[in-house]
Amino acid sequence: MTASLLLLVLLVQVAGDAHAAVKLSSALAKIEPAELVPGADRFGPVEGAPPRAQALEGTTPRGYVFLNTDVAGAVGYSGKPIHLLIGLDTEGTITGAVLHKHHEPIVLIGIPERRIKSFIADYVGRNVREFLEERDASDRSLDIIAGATVTILVIDDAIRRSVVRMARALGLAGLGGEQASGAPARGELDPSQEGVDDWMTLIGDGSVRRLNLSVGEVTADFAAAGKEKAAARPESDDPEARFIDLYVAEVSVAVIGRSLLGDAEYENLRARLEPGQHALLIAANGIYSFKGSGFVRGGIFDRVQLVQGDGSIRFRDRQYKHLGEVAADLAQPFSEVGLFVVPSEAEFDPVAPWTLQLLVQRAIGALDKDFLLYELSYTLPARYLKPLPAPAPAAESAAIQDLAEPEAAPELWRRIWEDRTVDVAVLGAALIALTLIFFFQDWFARRPKLATGVRVGFLLFIVAWLGGFAQAQLSVVNILTFGNALITEFRWSYFLMDPLIFLLWCGTAIALIFWGRGVFCGWLCPFGALQELLNKAARLARVPQVTLPWGLHERMWPVKYVIFIGIFGVSFHDLALAERLSEVEPFKTTVILHFAHDWPFVAWAGVLLAVGLFIERFFCRYICPLGAALAIPGKVRIMEWLRRHKECGSPCHRCAQECMVQAIHPDGHINQNECLYCLHCQQVYHDEHRCPPMIQRRLRRERRRARASTNITVPPATTAAPTGTATSP
Repeated sequence: MTASLLLLVLLVQVAGDAHAAVKLSSALAKIEPAELVPGADRFGPVEGAPPRAQALEGTTPRGYVFLNTDVAGAVGYSGKPIHLLIGLDTEGTITGAVLHKHHEPIVLIGIPERRIKSFIADYVGRNVREFLEERDASDRSLDIIAGATVTILVIDDAIRRSVVRMARALGLAGLGGEQASGAPARGELDPSQEGVDDWMTLIGDGSVRRLNLSVGEVTADFAAAGKEKAAARPESDDPEARFIDLYVAEVSVAVIGRSLLGDAEYENLRARLEPGQHALLIAANGIYSFKGSGFVRGGIFDRVQLVQGDGSIRFRDRQYKHLGEVAADLAQPFSEVGLFVVPSEAEFDPVAPWTLQLLVQRAIGALDKDFLLYELSYTLPARYLKPLPAPAPAAESAAIQDLAEPEAAPELWRRIWEDRTVDVAVLGAALIALTLIFFFQDWFARRPKLATGVRVGFLLFIVAWLGGFAQAQLSVVNILTFGNALITEFRWSYFLMDPLIFLLWCGTAIALIFWGRGVFCGWLCPFGALQELLNKAARLARVPQVTLPWGLHERMWPVKYVIFIGIFGVSFHDLALAERLSEVEPFKTTVILHFAHDWPFVAWAGVLLAVGLFIERFFCRYICPLGAALAIPGKVRIMEWLRRHKECGSPCHRCAQECMVQAIHPDGHINQNECLYCLHCQQVYHDEHRCPPMIQRRLRRERRRARASTNITVPPATTAAPTGTATSP
C-alpha cells in the first residue's frame, strides 16, 4: 500500500503549483484592500458574473476588485494563465493592479519579477475610456522588457480587455449597454458573391490593405518616441530602404480567397475551416519579418496580432501555413506569405472593423531592444455584404455572462497537447527506444561498441533536444508542490497542462517499478547527461580523475537525502521558501535559462560542472534532492536485472573500480539507490577480455580445446616406391 501511494505521488505530480485553481476569494485573503483601492479597509463578498468584490471604506463603496482571468483569459508563453488582481474605482479608473500568480518561465527564473510588477503598476491611474480611445499606434508604445516580449504583450492585453469588460458589466464610465465591438452591425457576409479579381482591383477597393514603412520613417518614429538609442541604430544606412511593405486580407471571404490563394489552396482552406471560422493572409517584403522569434521557436507569433473591439487574438504556429506566393493576377512577388487561421474559440466578427498590430523591434545593445507598435486598420468592403434585418435587442445579462466565462482548463490542456504534437511524438519515441534497450539489455551489453555509441548519442539528444530545445526538466519542486496539493486541491486537467513533463513523470514512474531511479537519473535528466558528456570530454583531454575513498564516499551520498528531507519539510510550512531552497538544483540555470540567470546561480552551476570534470556525476552522487526523492520509491522495483558473478566482490573488484558513480559495494552487490543504470558493469560482465571470471572461463575453454586437439590420432603415411627404379627380370 505504501509503495502504491509513493508511485501515485510520482505519477500525478507535475511541474510547480501551476495547476492549483485560482479563486477570487482566496486571492483577496492574501492582500490588503488599500493596495488595490486606496482608502478601502475591507472587501465585500464575491458576487456577480463576472465575479467581483466591492472595496469598502466602512460601509462606503470605493471601488471593485476582480481577477482578470475571471473576465478575459490571459495565457502566456508558458501556456498557463497569468493572474492579475485589478482594482477599479466607481469612475472606471484603475486604482491598483497586482501580479497575483503566474508561471511564465522567463519571469520565474530569469527576469526579476520586480520589473514585471513595475510595468503593471504603470496602468494605475488610467481610465477605461482611454483604452477605447487609443486607436493610434503611437498611443500604444509599450515598455517591452527584453526577453519577455510575449509575456508583456499578454499582460497588456489582459489588463485592457478585462478592465473594459468589467466596466461594461458594472456600467462604469458610461459603458453599460455598448456593443463589445464598439460599432453597429454592418450586415452579414453574402454567400452568393463569386468570382476572381486581380491584385490592383483588390487593392483599390480595400479588400487588401497595406502598411508601407521605410527605414527612415521607422527611425523618425523611434526618435519621436524618445528612444534615441534605437533611432541611432537603423537597419540600413539608406533611409529610403524598404523596412516592411505589408499587406493583409480576409481570405475566408470567397472572392478574396479565390483571388489571392488560387482555387486549389482556397478549397483546402475551406475544408480546414470550421463553421464560422475565418482566416487572414499576410504578405510582406522588406528588411523586417512579420513572423518574429516566436515562429522560429515553434510557439507564439510575437510580432503580429489581430485586435477587434476590446479583444485581441495572437496566433500560434499550428494556426499558420507558409505560402510560396500570392496567386492573384498582377500581384508582385513577396519574400514572406503566410496564411493565418483565426482560432475557432475566438470571438471574431469578419464584418466588423478590426486592426492588425505590428510590433517593430530594434536592437540597442547585445541583449536589449526598443519597440514600436504600428496598426493597420481593416474593414471588409460593403460589396461582400448583404443587409441584416433589424436585430432583436440583446440581453445585456446574457452578453455579460458570455464574457464572464473563463477559459476552461480541459480545453486549454487539449490545445497545448495539439500544439506540441511533434514534441510529444519525439519524446514518446525516445522513451520507447529506451525501454527496448532495457528489456534487451543483455543483447545490448554484449556489444560494447554499439552500447557505448548508442548511450553517447542518446545523452547528446537529451542535452540538445529535451533540455536545450524542449526545456523539459523534472525538478524536486514537482515533488514539493504535489505534497502540498494533497492537503489543498488537485485536478487532473492541470496535471496535463505540460505534455512533456507529464510523459517524463509517467515514464519515470513506470521505470521505478522495473529498474529504479537509474532510468531517469542516468538517461533522461538533461543536467545529468550534460555532466557525463563533459566528463567524457575531460577524460579525452587527459584531465586527471579523482576517486574518493570508499569510506568518504559512503558518508557523502546520504547528504542528498538530508537535503531533500529538509526542503520537503519546509514546503509544508512555506512552499515559496522551499522553492527558493530548491535552487540547490542548477536545472533552471542550465536547462531553462541557458545560464542567463543571476550570477550566484550561474557560479553555482559552473562550480558543479567544473567539479564534475574531475569527479564524474558529482552532483548526482552527493547533492541532487530529486535523485534522493526518486531513490526512495525506487525500492519497490519488482526485478533485479543487473547480473553478477559469484566472484564479484570476492575476490574480483573490476566492476566496482569502473563504476562511474561508485554504486558497487566492496562486497560486490550493487546499491540500486545510487546506480544510474549506465549498463557499463553489464558490458564488463559479458566481456571475456576484461572480466576476470569470464577471462578464467575463456582460458579454461581454450585449454580444453588445446588438449582436445593434441589427442587427435594422425594416420600413418603410405610409402610409395621411388619412381624410375630399375627392376631385375
